[in-house]
Amino acid sequence: MEKSQQELKKGLLPRHVQFIALAGMIGTGIFKGSSETLNMAGPSVVIAYLLGGLLLFIVMAALGEMTMVFPNLNVQNLVHKAFGFRISFIVGWLYWINWVLVTIVELLAAGSFLQHWMPTLPLWLLSFVCGAVIIGINLFQVKHFGELEFWFAGVKIIALISFIILGILILAGLLPSSIHHPFSNYTSHGGFFPHGFSGMFSSLLVVMFSYGGAELIGVAVTEVKDAQKVLPGIIKGTVWRVVIFYVFPILIICGLIPWNKVSSADSPFVQVFSLSGLPGAANVMNFILLTAVLSAANSGIYATSRMLFSMSQSGEAPKAFLKTTKTGIPLNGIILTSACILIGVFVAYLTPNQVIGYIMSIPGFTVLLLWIGICSAQLKLRSKYPSMPSFQLKWFPYTNIIAIAALFLIFVFFVFNKSNVIGSTICLVTVAVLTILSFIVKKKK
Repeated sequence: MEKSQQELKKGLLPRHVQFIALAGMIGTGIFKGSSETLNMAGPSVVIAYLLGGLLLFIVMAALGEMTMVFPNLNVQNLVHKAFGFRISFIVGWLYWINWVLVTIVELLAAGSFLQHWMPTLPLWLLSFVCGAVIIGINLFQVKHFGELEFWFAGVKIIALISFIILGILILAGLLPSSIHHPFSNYTSHGGFFPHGFSGMFSSLLVVMFSYGGAELIGVAVTEVKDAQKVLPGIIKGTVWRVVIFYVFPILIICGLIPWNKVSSADSPFVQVFSLSGLPGAANVMNFILLTAVLSAANSGIYATSRMLFSMSQSGEAPKAFLKTTKTGIPLNGIILTSACILIGVFVAYLTPNQVIGYIMSIPGFTVLLLWIGICSAQLKLRSKYPSMPSFQLKWFPYTNIIAIAALFLIFVFFVFNKSNVIGSTICLVTVAVLTILSFIVKKKK
């Protein structure tokens, strides 16, 4: 096979990569999942989002530092460089499984949002069409994927900015609404910590899962033009934008709606738009939610195909996944991922919702393990740098160690949380199976 058929093309611009990371994080986690975190912690969930944002910054800074030193290595390559074949095999395949599951659920959600306008069409058909469109997009040059993701993310960001402005106007009494004493909602109904610090900490689990997706920068880095020059700015910009787009909307929701009145059936954003009395609010929000889930599915196919390509380079996946098209697209990786996703959409449609809920606990589990892996890799590789980069993690190694300890603590609480027994079992069994396979594959090499 010719060399040109085994290389990814550097077609992503800085704005593409920044918005790819934003698209991975700003999705159903904020538009829909915020109702879950509010019910867990009440107004104190804001602190959980800020703490999660701090951990996010440390992880992203560690990743940015390593990619400055080793510009041709993505996140999976860095884990391999630090810990070798076996750990990299487990982390890589776990991450692949993570994004396949996320993409399946996002496509099912996309189908359900389309049913708002086409109620007579079956869910599986609408989800299948969404999947086919997203797969088709990923078969074009990476710059086209990046451009589409840029606009997908742009819609979500514009929606969040509009929501923040609208909420501030309502809170300030500049727009008419049924809310008379909005600021009282921050301390009424049980106070700022209605479920104590334990409730706030429990919500931190969901918050961390919502922030998952930032590491897509580390997957896309090998396809970025002038990566060493632009990555520090991309990482810093991504972190503060995400924190703003999570913390401000949550503050507004808590002010406008008593936390114990936030419905888990509808997005809190829909409830706030309804308060404003704007015509067509339901259709506008439905379109934004559709864009959000399609964006996440688009990122999922990108992440899985690139992860397979990366693993095949180091022998952790079959060499067949090294094959790329003339435009630098990892064709076989997209084919395998697409087949699994389309089968998964159909199977998921046939199974009870509870089963999907249990399986979907794996993505959050994977985010924690991957972030611990990134910080641990930087901790180990720092002494092996040929030269120190201009962009460095502040107060190393203390910030790194604190982040690893905090992430591990969240991981332990997640595993031993009684409400996560089935999900935790699935996650631990998955890791055990991958560990066994890592020994078998190693022996075959």
